[in-house]
Amino acid sequence: MRAITVRDRKAGTDGLRLEDLPRPHAAENDVVLRVHAAGFTRGELDWPATWTDRAGRDRTPSVPGHEVSGVVTELGYGTTGLTVGQRVFGPTDWTRDGSLAEYVAVEARNLAPLPADIDHTTAAALPISGLTAWQGLFDHARLTAGQTVLIHGAAGGVGSIAVQLAHEAGARVVGTGRGADRDTALELGAHAFLDLETQRLEDAGQVDAVLDVIGGDVLDRSAALVRPGGTLVSIAQPPTVRPDDARAVFFVVEPDRARLADLAQRLRDGRLRVRVGSVRPLDEAPDAFSTGQRVPGRTIIRVAED
Repeated sequence: MRAITVRDRKAGTDGLRLEDLPRPHAAENDVVLRVHAAGFTRGELDWPATWTDRAGRDRTPSVPGHEVSGVVTELGYGTTGLTVGQRVFGPTDWTRDGSLAEYVAVEARNLAPLPADIDHTTAAALPISGLTAWQGLFDHARLTAGQTVLIHGAAGGVGSIAVQLAHEAGARVVGTGRGADRDTALELGAHAFLDLETQRLEDAGQVDAVLDVIGGDVLDRSAALVRPGGTLVSIAQPPTVRPDDARAVFFVVEPDRARLADLAQRLRDGRLRVRVGSVRPLDEAPDAFSTGQRVPGRTIIRVAED
């Protein structure tokens, strides 16, 4: 099969190559997918799990990409709930080869059925961003109607979904980002927007929850904005400045088949939109990883036609 690989950690994105690898086989409780579309995170090459397996052993050449939409071609021993030929989507396993390949082996529990009226390109943009937004807002921040939430990166992959989910839940949403993102954030459901390049973060006032995807100084300064009893949630790094009389949480997204199915239904109902900005073929994935090639919305790699 064709796959994007990386072998040298020091080479960064310059080390990404398209090459031939053996097809994966399904281990116990696995499935193998024919990949139709794949999503990736530009920071993946800095993740320890890109370079080592669960036991800490080197696993290069490594295939990046941890969001997938495709069709089941093989079931491992003991796999239940999915069938060969079924359309599915979800996150792939962190410490195994990912989705920027023609085939990928995934734990079956990671995947949810993909309705026929959702295309693979859209589905590949949803798993990590959608689950991260939901888990950050509701599982960790415990956001409820009437509360105020500050969402950093409100027009980004996670932030854009979080804005929509929080708005639908009845929360007041304050988004942040660059000035060019203002209209997008407000259109998605933010009630107010702060340009982090020209406005003071402190102008957001007191909030019940913060969902941070940026880290650094923005995360540190956000702690002072959280009301007593509220929650500061980050996926960028563990908070080093803790809010007074409030919780601080750092988390890594977890697979959740039932929640993926719920998010897919929201797409079908028109209650949720996923922003796909660019769709590129597999052989252009190394270039798409480049930080100089940013576009509004998610970049998705189309591996096979729907």
